[in-house]
Amino acid sequence: MKRQISFGQALATVIGSVIGAGVFFKIGTITAQTGSSSTTIFVWILAGIISIASGLTISEIAASLKINGAIKYLDYTYGRVWGFLFGWAQMIVYFPAQIGALSSIFGVQFVSLFGINAKYANLIAIFLVLFLLAINLIGTKFSSKMQSVITILKVIPIVLIIIWGFFNQNKIAAPIFPLTVGNNISFPNAISQGLLSALFAFEGWIVVTNLANEVKNPEKDLSRAIILGLSAITLIYVLINYTFLTVLPIHDLVNNNNAAFEASMKLFGQFGGKLVTIGILISVYGAVNAFMLTGMRTPYILAQDNLLPFSNKIGKANIHTGVPVMGALIVDAIAIVMILLGNFTVLTDMLVFVMWTFNTMLAIAVIILRKREPELRRPFKVPWYPIIPIISILGGIFIVVSTIINQFILSIIGIGLTLLGLPIYFYMQKQNKEEL
Repeated sequence: MKRQISFGQALATVIGSVIGAGVFFKIGTITAQTGSSSTTIFVWILAGIISIASGLTISEIAASLKINGAIKYLDYTYGRVWGFLFGWAQMIVYFPAQIGALSSIFGVQFVSLFGINAKYANLIAIFLVLFLLAINLIGTKFSSKMQSVITILKVIPIVLIIIWGFFNQNKIAAPIFPLTVGNNISFPNAISQGLLSALFAFEGWIVVTNLANEVKNPEKDLSRAIILGLSAITLIYVLINYTFLTVLPIHDLVNNNNAAFEASMKLFGQFGGKLVTIGILISVYGAVNAFMLTGMRTPYILAQDNLLPFSNKIGKANIHTGVPVMGALIVDAIAIVMILLGNFTVLTDMLVFVMWTFNTMLAIAVIILRKREPELRRPFKVPWYPIIPIISILGGIFIVVSTIINQFILSIIGIGLTLLGLPIYFYMQKQNKEEL
Protein backbone atom coordinates (compact mmCIF):
# COMPACT_ATOMS: atom_id res chain seq x y z
CA MET A 1 0.00 0.00 0.00
CA LYS A 2 1.18 3.52 -0.85
CA ARG A 3 1.31 6.62 1.38
CA GLN A 4 -1.10 8.65 -0.72
CA ILE A 5 -3.73 10.00 1.73
CA SER A 6 -3.27 13.65 2.78
CA PHE A 7 -4.30 15.26 6.07
CA GLY A 8 -7.34 16.78 4.36
CA GLN A 9 -8.42 13.40 3.01
CA ALA A 10 -7.91 11.76 6.44
CA LEU A 11 -9.96 14.54 8.08
CA ALA A 12 -12.66 14.09 5.43
CA THR A 13 -12.72 10.35 6.17
CA VAL A 14 -13.22 11.00 9.92
CA ILE A 15 -16.04 13.49 9.30
CA GLY A 16 -17.45 11.44 6.45
CA SER A 17 -17.46 8.24 8.51
CA VAL A 18 -19.20 9.84 11.47
CA ILE A 19 -21.71 12.25 9.92
CA GLY A 20 -24.24 10.07 8.19
CA ALA A 21 -27.74 9.15 9.26
CA GLY A 22 -27.41 9.65 13.03
CA VAL A 23 -27.34 13.45 12.93
CA PHE A 24 -30.68 13.49 11.07
CA PHE A 25 -32.52 10.48 12.47
CA LYS A 26 -31.52 10.13 16.16
CA ILE A 27 -33.31 13.26 17.39
CA GLY A 28 -36.62 11.34 17.44
CA THR A 29 -35.22 8.54 19.60
CA ILE A 30 -33.35 10.84 22.00
CA THR A 31 -36.30 13.18 22.62
CA ALA A 32 -38.43 10.11 23.39
CA GLN A 33 -35.80 8.93 25.90
CA THR A 34 -35.27 12.31 27.61
CA GLY A 35 -38.59 14.11 27.17
CA SER A 36 -36.94 17.54 27.30
CA SER A 37 -34.87 19.92 25.20
CA SER A 38 -32.31 20.51 27.97
CA THR A 39 -31.39 16.86 28.53
CA THR A 40 -31.47 16.17 24.77
CA ILE A 41 -28.79 18.82 24.18
CA PHE A 42 -26.90 17.67 27.28
CA VAL A 43 -26.54 14.06 26.07
CA TRP A 44 -25.25 15.29 22.69
CA ILE A 45 -22.62 17.39 24.47
CA LEU A 46 -21.75 14.50 26.81
CA ALA A 47 -21.40 12.09 23.88
CA GLY A 48 -19.09 14.60 22.19
CA ILE A 49 -16.93 15.01 25.31
CA ILE A 50 -16.54 11.23 25.71
CA SER A 51 -15.75 10.81 22.00
CA ILE A 52 -13.20 13.64 21.99
CA ALA A 53 -11.56 12.26 25.16
CA SER A 54 -11.32 8.85 23.49
CA GLY A 55 -10.01 10.43 20.29
CA LEU A 56 -7.31 12.35 22.18
CA THR A 57 -6.35 9.23 24.14
CA ILE A 58 -6.17 6.81 21.21
CA SER A 59 -4.37 9.40 19.08
CA GLU A 60 -1.36 9.00 21.36
CA ILE A 61 -1.14 5.32 20.41
CA ALA A 62 -1.77 6.09 16.72
CA ALA A 63 1.10 8.58 16.67
CA SER A 64 3.50 6.43 18.72
CA LEU A 65 3.10 3.01 17.15
CA LYS A 66 4.03 2.85 13.49
CA ILE A 67 1.55 0.10 12.81
CA ASN A 68 -1.74 -0.05 10.93
CA GLY A 69 -4.99 0.35 12.84
CA ALA A 70 -6.59 -0.24 16.23
CA ILE A 71 -6.32 -4.01 15.66
CA LYS A 72 -2.55 -3.73 15.84
CA TYR A 73 -2.68 -1.41 18.86
CA LEU A 74 -4.55 -4.13 20.81
CA ASP A 75 -2.10 -6.76 19.51
CA TYR A 76 0.82 -4.71 20.73
CA THR A 77 -0.63 -3.98 24.18
CA TYR A 78 -2.64 -7.06 25.15
CA GLY A 79 -1.60 -9.86 22.79
CA ARG A 80 -2.63 -11.05 19.36
CA VAL A 81 -5.90 -12.71 20.36
CA TRP A 82 -7.42 -9.36 21.46
CA GLY A 83 -6.45 -7.64 18.23
CA PHE A 84 -7.93 -10.53 16.28
CA LEU A 85 -11.24 -10.39 18.18
CA PHE A 86 -11.52 -6.66 17.58
CA GLY A 87 -10.84 -7.16 13.88
CA TRP A 88 -13.26 -10.08 13.74
CA ALA A 89 -16.03 -8.00 15.36
CA GLN A 90 -15.35 -5.19 12.88
CA MET A 91 -15.38 -7.59 9.94
CA ILE A 92 -18.58 -9.52 10.66
CA VAL A 93 -20.67 -6.97 12.58
CA TYR A 94 -19.42 -3.40 12.69
CA PHE A 95 -18.63 -2.49 9.09
CA PRO A 96 -21.31 -4.66 7.42
CA ALA A 97 -23.98 -3.36 9.85
CA GLN A 98 -22.96 0.25 9.26
CA ILE A 99 -22.87 -0.16 5.49
CA GLY A 100 -26.12 -2.16 5.47
CA ALA A 101 -28.05 0.12 7.84
CA LEU A 102 -26.98 3.34 6.14
CA SER A 103 -27.68 1.91 2.67
CA SER A 104 -31.15 0.86 3.82
CA ILE A 105 -31.85 4.35 5.17
CA PHE A 106 -30.68 5.71 1.80
CA GLY A 107 -33.08 3.36 0.01
CA VAL A 108 -36.07 4.29 2.20
CA GLN A 109 -35.41 8.03 1.89
CA PHE A 110 -34.80 7.73 -1.87
CA VAL A 111 -38.12 6.01 -2.62
CA SER A 112 -39.94 8.44 -0.32
CA LEU A 113 -38.43 11.53 -1.96
CA PHE A 114 -39.05 10.42 -5.54
CA GLY A 115 -42.39 8.67 -4.96
CA ILE A 116 -41.14 5.19 -5.87
CA ASN A 117 -42.85 2.04 -4.57
CA ALA A 118 -41.46 1.22 -1.10
CA LYS A 119 -40.81 -2.40 -2.11
CA TYR A 120 -37.83 -1.18 -4.16
CA ALA A 121 -36.05 0.37 -1.15
CA ASN A 122 -33.90 -2.73 -0.50
CA LEU A 123 -33.05 -3.01 -4.20
CA ILE A 124 -31.83 0.61 -4.22
CA ALA A 125 -29.84 -0.06 -1.03
CA ILE A 126 -28.11 -3.08 -2.61
CA PHE A 127 -27.46 -1.10 -5.80
CA LEU A 128 -25.78 1.62 -3.69
CA VAL A 129 -23.49 -0.97 -2.06
CA LEU A 130 -22.52 -2.45 -5.44
CA PHE A 131 -22.04 0.99 -7.00
CA LEU A 132 -19.74 2.17 -4.20
CA LEU A 133 -17.90 -1.15 -4.28
CA ALA A 134 -17.13 -0.51 -7.95
CA ILE A 135 -16.00 3.06 -7.17
CA ASN A 136 -13.68 1.85 -4.39
CA LEU A 137 -12.22 -0.88 -6.60
CA ILE A 138 -11.03 1.84 -9.00
CA GLY A 139 -8.48 2.84 -6.39
CA THR A 140 -7.86 4.28 -2.93
CA LYS A 141 -6.68 7.64 -4.27
CA PHE A 142 -9.83 8.10 -6.34
CA SER A 143 -12.24 7.00 -3.60
CA SER A 144 -10.53 9.10 -0.89
CA LYS A 145 -10.61 12.20 -3.15
CA MET A 146 -14.29 11.52 -3.82
CA GLN A 147 -14.77 11.28 -0.05
CA SER A 148 -13.32 14.78 0.38
CA VAL A 149 -15.80 16.18 -2.16
CA ILE A 150 -18.75 14.30 -0.65
CA THR A 151 -17.82 15.50 2.86
CA ILE A 152 -18.01 19.11 1.70
CA LEU A 153 -21.36 18.45 -0.03
CA LYS A 154 -22.83 16.64 2.98
CA VAL A 155 -22.02 19.52 5.33
CA ILE A 156 -23.99 21.96 3.12
CA PRO A 157 -27.53 20.87 4.20
CA ILE A 158 -26.41 20.81 7.83
CA VAL A 159 -24.99 24.34 7.60
CA LEU A 160 -28.14 25.57 5.78
CA ILE A 161 -30.42 24.13 8.47
CA ILE A 162 -28.31 25.70 11.25
CA ILE A 163 -28.13 29.15 9.58
CA TRP A 164 -31.80 29.28 8.60
CA GLY A 165 -32.70 28.05 12.07
CA PHE A 166 -30.63 30.84 13.64
CA PHE A 167 -32.53 33.51 11.66
CA ASN A 168 -35.90 31.80 12.10
CA GLN A 169 -38.34 34.37 13.46
CA ASN A 170 -40.81 31.78 14.76
CA LYS A 171 -38.55 29.91 17.16
CA ILE A 172 -40.12 27.51 19.62
CA ALA A 173 -38.82 27.83 23.19
CA ALA A 174 -36.19 25.13 23.83
CA PRO A 175 -34.63 25.84 27.24
CA ILE A 176 -31.18 24.37 27.86
CA PHE A 177 -31.19 25.04 31.64
CA PRO A 178 -32.12 23.65 34.08
CA LEU A 179 -31.76 19.97 33.17
CA THR A 180 -35.19 18.35 33.24
CA VAL A 181 -36.74 15.14 31.95
CA GLY A 182 -40.22 14.24 30.73
CA ASN A 183 -43.04 12.80 32.80
CA ASN A 184 -42.56 9.20 33.95
CA ILE A 185 -38.89 9.27 32.88
CA SER A 186 -36.13 8.85 35.47
CA PHE A 187 -33.10 11.11 35.13
CA PRO A 188 -30.51 8.24 35.19
CA ASN A 189 -32.42 6.33 32.47
CA ALA A 190 -32.80 9.47 30.35
CA ILE A 191 -29.04 10.13 30.51
CA SER A 192 -27.93 6.51 29.94
CA GLN A 193 -30.32 5.68 27.10
CA GLY A 194 -30.01 9.10 25.47
CA LEU A 195 -26.22 8.88 25.63
CA LEU A 196 -26.21 5.43 23.99
CA SER A 197 -28.36 6.76 21.15
CA ALA A 198 -26.22 9.87 20.70
CA LEU A 199 -23.00 7.85 20.68
CA PHE A 200 -24.24 5.87 17.69
CA ALA A 201 -24.15 9.15 15.75
CA PHE A 202 -20.45 9.54 16.77
CA GLU A 203 -19.51 6.02 15.65
CA GLY A 204 -16.89 5.64 12.95
CA TRP A 205 -14.00 7.93 13.84
CA ILE A 206 -11.69 5.15 15.02
CA VAL A 207 -11.78 3.41 11.65
CA VAL A 208 -9.46 6.06 10.17
CA THR A 209 -6.64 4.28 12.05
CA ASN A 210 -7.03 1.49 9.43
CA LEU A 211 -5.48 3.96 6.98
CA ALA A 212 -2.36 4.59 9.12
CA ASN A 213 0.00 3.00 6.59
CA GLU A 214 -1.48 5.05 3.75
CA VAL A 215 -1.51 8.51 5.40
CA LYS A 216 1.41 10.61 4.15
CA ASN A 217 2.46 11.86 7.61
CA PRO A 218 0.72 9.57 10.13
CA GLU A 219 2.65 10.77 13.20
CA LYS A 220 1.06 14.21 12.96
CA ASP A 221 -1.83 13.98 10.54
CA LEU A 222 -3.66 10.97 12.00
CA SER A 223 -4.10 12.47 15.49
CA ARG A 224 -4.92 15.91 14.05
CA ALA A 225 -7.58 14.42 11.78
CA ILE A 226 -9.24 12.53 14.66
CA ILE A 227 -9.20 15.44 17.14
CA LEU A 228 -10.23 18.23 14.75
CA GLY A 229 -12.82 15.99 13.12
CA LEU A 230 -14.49 15.02 16.42
CA SER A 231 -14.46 18.60 17.72
CA ALA A 232 -16.14 19.88 14.54
CA ILE A 233 -18.68 17.05 14.62
CA THR A 234 -19.64 17.76 18.24
CA LEU A 235 -20.28 21.44 17.46
CA ILE A 236 -22.32 20.52 14.36
CA TYR A 237 -24.44 17.98 16.26
CA VAL A 238 -25.26 20.33 19.12
CA LEU A 239 -26.18 23.21 16.79
CA ILE A 240 -28.34 21.21 14.39
CA ASN A 241 -30.21 19.39 17.16
CA TYR A 242 -30.88 22.69 18.92
CA THR A 243 -32.24 23.96 15.58
CA PHE A 244 -34.60 20.97 15.32
CA LEU A 245 -35.83 21.71 18.87
CA THR A 246 -36.56 25.35 18.01
CA VAL A 247 -38.34 24.54 14.71
CA LEU A 248 -40.58 21.62 15.76
CA PRO A 249 -42.32 21.20 19.14
CA ILE A 250 -40.86 18.36 21.16
CA HIS A 251 -44.05 16.27 20.93
CA ASP A 252 -43.62 16.33 17.12
CA LEU A 253 -40.00 15.22 17.43
CA VAL A 254 -40.56 12.23 19.73
CA ASN A 255 -39.98 8.98 17.80
CA ASN A 256 -40.15 10.92 14.51
CA ASN A 257 -37.78 9.48 11.89
CA ASN A 258 -38.67 12.29 9.47
CA ALA A 259 -37.80 15.14 11.84
CA ALA A 260 -35.03 16.50 9.59
CA PHE A 261 -37.33 16.48 6.54
CA GLU A 262 -40.20 18.15 8.41
CA ALA A 263 -37.90 20.77 9.94
CA SER A 264 -36.46 21.49 6.48
CA MET A 265 -39.96 21.88 5.01
CA LYS A 266 -40.82 24.37 7.74
CA LEU A 267 -37.62 26.35 7.25
CA PHE A 268 -37.34 26.31 3.44
CA GLY A 269 -40.78 25.45 2.09
CA GLN A 270 -41.65 22.39 0.00
CA PHE A 271 -39.06 22.85 -2.76
CA GLY A 272 -36.28 23.85 -0.37
CA GLY A 273 -37.17 20.96 1.92
CA LYS A 274 -36.76 18.51 -0.94
CA LEU A 275 -33.39 20.02 -1.85
CA VAL A 276 -32.20 19.60 1.74
CA THR A 277 -33.46 16.01 1.70
CA ILE A 278 -31.28 15.41 -1.37
CA GLY A 279 -28.42 16.82 0.70
CA ILE A 280 -29.28 14.33 3.44
CA LEU A 281 -29.11 11.50 0.88
CA ILE A 282 -25.65 12.75 -0.14
CA SER A 283 -24.66 12.74 3.55
CA VAL A 284 -25.72 9.11 3.96
CA TYR A 285 -24.03 8.21 0.66
CA GLY A 286 -20.78 9.73 1.93
CA ALA A 287 -20.98 7.79 5.19
CA VAL A 288 -21.47 4.49 3.34
CA ASN A 289 -18.44 5.26 1.17
CA ALA A 290 -16.30 6.14 4.20
CA PHE A 291 -17.18 2.88 5.99
CA MET A 292 -16.49 0.95 2.81
CA LEU A 293 -13.14 2.71 2.27
CA THR A 294 -11.94 1.80 5.77
CA GLY A 295 -13.89 -1.43 6.34
CA MET A 296 -12.33 -3.39 3.47
CA ARG A 297 -8.95 -3.03 5.19
CA THR A 298 -9.96 -5.00 8.30
CA PRO A 299 -9.91 -8.47 6.64
CA TYR A 300 -6.72 -7.39 4.82
CA ILE A 301 -4.97 -6.50 8.11
CA LEU A 302 -6.03 -9.81 9.73
CA ALA A 303 -4.95 -11.78 6.67
CA GLN A 304 -1.56 -10.05 6.61
CA ASP A 305 -0.88 -11.89 9.89
CA ASN A 306 -2.33 -15.13 8.45
CA LEU A 307 -5.23 -15.08 10.94
CA LEU A 308 -8.02 -15.91 8.47
CA PRO A 309 -8.67 -18.91 6.22
CA PHE A 310 -7.43 -18.12 2.66
CA SER A 311 -5.17 -15.40 4.06
CA ASN A 312 -2.92 -15.72 1.02
CA LYS A 313 -5.78 -14.31 -1.10
CA ILE A 314 -7.46 -11.95 1.39
CA GLY A 315 -4.16 -10.39 2.44
CA LYS A 316 -3.30 -9.11 -1.02
CA ALA A 317 -3.92 -5.62 -2.39
CA ASN A 318 -4.32 -4.99 -6.11
CA ILE A 319 -0.86 -4.17 -7.46
CA HIS A 320 -2.13 -1.22 -9.53
CA THR A 321 -4.77 0.37 -7.27
CA GLY A 322 -3.64 -0.63 -3.75
CA VAL A 323 -7.17 -1.86 -3.00
CA PRO A 324 -7.65 -5.05 -0.89
CA VAL A 325 -10.23 -6.54 -3.26
CA MET A 326 -11.10 -9.69 -1.27
CA GLY A 327 -11.54 -7.64 1.91
CA ALA A 328 -13.99 -5.39 0.08
CA LEU A 329 -15.96 -8.37 -1.27
CA ILE A 330 -16.21 -10.03 2.18
CA VAL A 331 -17.47 -6.94 4.04
CA ASP A 332 -19.90 -5.90 1.29
CA ALA A 333 -21.29 -9.43 0.88
CA ILE A 334 -22.16 -9.54 4.61
CA ALA A 335 -23.65 -6.02 4.33
CA ILE A 336 -25.97 -7.15 1.52
CA VAL A 337 -27.12 -10.14 3.62
CA MET A 338 -27.88 -7.72 6.47
CA ILE A 339 -29.90 -5.50 4.12
CA LEU A 340 -32.00 -8.52 3.19
CA LEU A 341 -32.44 -9.55 6.86
CA GLY A 342 -33.43 -6.02 7.78
CA ASN A 343 -33.16 -5.80 11.61
CA PHE A 344 -30.75 -2.90 11.79
CA THR A 345 -31.82 -1.30 15.06
CA VAL A 346 -30.60 -4.36 16.94
CA LEU A 347 -27.42 -4.54 14.90
CA THR A 348 -26.51 -0.88 15.35
CA ASP A 349 -27.17 -0.99 19.11
CA MET A 350 -25.06 -4.12 19.34
CA LEU A 351 -22.16 -2.67 17.36
CA VAL A 352 -22.02 0.36 19.69
CA PHE A 353 -21.73 -2.01 22.66
CA VAL A 354 -19.05 -4.18 21.06
CA MET A 355 -17.01 -1.25 19.72
CA TRP A 356 -17.02 0.64 23.03
CA THR A 357 -15.81 -2.47 24.83
CA PHE A 358 -12.69 -2.37 22.66
CA ASN A 359 -12.47 1.45 22.70
CA THR A 360 -12.27 1.27 26.50
CA MET A 361 -9.47 -1.30 26.26
CA LEU A 362 -7.62 1.04 23.87
CA ALA A 363 -7.95 3.94 26.31
CA ILE A 364 -6.58 1.75 29.12
CA ALA A 365 -3.73 0.74 26.76
CA VAL A 366 -2.38 4.32 26.83
CA ILE A 367 -1.89 4.08 30.60
CA ILE A 368 -0.36 0.59 30.29
CA LEU A 369 2.13 1.74 27.64
CA ARG A 370 3.07 4.86 29.61
CA LYS A 371 4.13 2.58 32.48
CA ARG A 372 5.52 -0.29 30.40
CA GLU A 373 7.43 1.75 27.82
CA PRO A 374 8.24 5.21 29.21
CA GLU A 375 11.04 5.58 26.64
CA LEU A 376 8.68 5.09 23.65
CA ARG A 377 8.78 8.09 21.31
CA ARG A 378 5.44 9.89 21.49
CA PRO A 379 5.08 12.58 18.77
CA PHE A 380 1.64 13.32 20.22
CA LYS A 381 0.87 13.07 23.95
CA VAL A 382 -2.67 13.17 25.26
CA PRO A 383 -3.08 16.50 27.12
CA TRP A 384 -3.97 16.69 30.83
CA TYR A 385 -2.84 13.10 31.38
CA PRO A 386 -4.31 11.09 33.12
CA ILE A 387 -7.57 13.11 33.34
CA ILE A 388 -8.51 12.78 29.65
CA PRO A 389 -7.86 8.98 29.50
CA ILE A 390 -9.86 8.54 32.72
CA ILE A 391 -12.83 10.42 31.19
CA SER A 392 -12.61 8.11 28.18
CA ILE A 393 -12.35 4.97 30.33
CA LEU A 394 -15.21 5.94 32.66
CA GLY A 395 -17.38 6.88 29.69
CA GLY A 396 -16.66 3.53 28.04
CA ILE A 397 -17.38 1.57 31.23
CA PHE A 398 -20.66 3.47 31.63
CA ILE A 399 -21.72 2.59 28.07
CA VAL A 400 -20.83 -1.11 28.45
CA VAL A 401 -22.40 -1.54 31.89
CA SER A 402 -25.59 0.37 31.07
CA THR A 403 -26.05 -1.71 27.90
CA ILE A 404 -25.68 -4.94 29.89
CA ILE A 405 -28.26 -3.69 32.42
CA ASN A 406 -30.78 -2.21 29.97
CA GLN A 407 -30.29 -4.52 26.96
CA PHE A 408 -28.96 -7.76 28.42
CA ILE A 409 -29.95 -10.08 25.56
CA LEU A 410 -28.48 -7.72 22.97
CA SER A 411 -25.19 -7.47 24.86
CA ILE A 412 -24.97 -11.27 25.16
CA ILE A 413 -25.50 -11.61 21.38
CA GLY A 414 -22.77 -9.03 20.77
CA ILE A 415 -20.34 -10.86 23.05
CA GLY A 416 -21.31 -14.19 21.47
CA LEU A 417 -20.70 -13.02 17.89
CA THR A 418 -17.34 -11.61 18.93
CA LEU A 419 -16.29 -14.82 20.67
CA LEU A 420 -17.28 -16.84 17.57
CA GLY A 421 -13.95 -15.70 16.20
CA LEU A 422 -12.00 -17.65 18.81
CA PRO A 423 -12.31 -21.10 17.12
CA ILE A 424 -11.02 -19.57 13.86
CA TYR A 425 -8.18 -17.84 15.70
CA PHE A 426 -6.99 -21.03 17.44
CA TYR A 427 -7.43 -23.09 14.26
CA MET A 428 -5.26 -20.63 12.31
CA GLN A 429 -2.67 -20.55 15.10
CA LYS A 430 -2.47 -24.35 14.93
CA GLN A 431 -2.16 -24.26 11.12
CA ASN A 432 0.58 -21.66 11.31
CA LYS A 433 2.58 -23.74 13.80
CA GLU A 434 2.28 -26.86 11.63
CA GLU A 435 3.61 -24.93 8.62
CA LEU A 436 6.74 -23.82 10.52
